[in-house]
Amino acid sequence: MAHKVKWRDAGQSPTCAPNPAYPNGVDLDASGGSARTCTVTLPYPAKRIGSYVIDCPVCGLRAGCTTAGRPDDPRSIKIACRLAAGAH
Repeated sequence: MAHKVKWRDAGQSPTCAPNPAYPNGVDLDASGGSARTCTVTLPYPAKRIGSYVIDCPVCGLRAGCTTAGRPDDPRSIKIACRLAAGAH
């Protein structure tokens, strides 16, 4: 299963320094503690300020996350599955 990842460019470059605690990016957890999840690798580092929109072709979930074009941008996102247990 391949998630679709679309970049939405905000047309701006970063003006703030990155968080030094995350020199290699962050792995986001947007699953809300769901038992059924998928982890999607994001293009890293992001080009600049903008966002990624992630679409699941199986369950139809759409998620998004923002980026700043810095080393502390997200490199992956874990999302919940909308299908009932055992559906796929």
